[in-house]
Amino acid sequence: MEKTVYIRLRHRLQIRPNQRILLKDIAQVIADEDIYEKLCALPLYQVSEQDRNIVVIDVMKVIRTITQLFSKIEVQSIGPAQAIVEVVTKKRKVSFPLFLLVWLLLFIGAALAIMNFHEDVSMQDVQLRIYTLITGEVDSRPLIFQIPYSIGLGLGMIIFFNHVFKKRLNEEPSPLEVEMFNYQLDLDNYVALKENKESMKYLDDH
Repeated sequence: MEKTVYIRLRHRLQIRPNQRILLKDIAQVIADEDIYEKLCALPLYQVSEQDRNIVVIDVMKVIRTITQLFSKIEVQSIGPAQAIVEVVTKKRKVSFPLFLLVWLLLFIGAALAIMNFHEDVSMQDVQLRIYTLITGEVDSRPLIFQIPYSIGLGLGMIIFFNHVFKKRLNEEPSPLEVEMFNYQLDLDNYVALKENKESMKYLDDH
């Protein structure tokens, strides 16, 4: 009598170099207790130096490996058809001078962008006109208006990006995080199609 096994491939997996990938690493498994441990310990792939930093595991390879060892098992796949395995090497520590240089470049670039935007829309003239309309006085440096505006500009950016250094203000993702998430999805889809040899077949392939 056939037994049914349900597997769901993980979208992305991080491993160390030269590590063996087991079924429990790359997928969630639902099976009978008598075969569950054997399935979870089933080796699927051995990472080597030739794989560089990305390996794509296709669900058909997983099903083929399972059915070769367990002939009386019906495998039902749920979820994505490929799993992306990222080979993570040891990260080098970032030097403080390099961090400081990048921070200065970003700070100066952001400041120039804000100043150029204000110059393009004549923000100073607008503030002077608003100050004159409210107070009835003409002042070339209405600091009582400009200082709160500058503070509000910084607070607005903090609220928009939903971060104060590493601390989040609430659970809602920021627009930048959403864009990074969409970019990562597009990148993963590209890698899944490009690196997976089973996803494409050309005329010269045999």
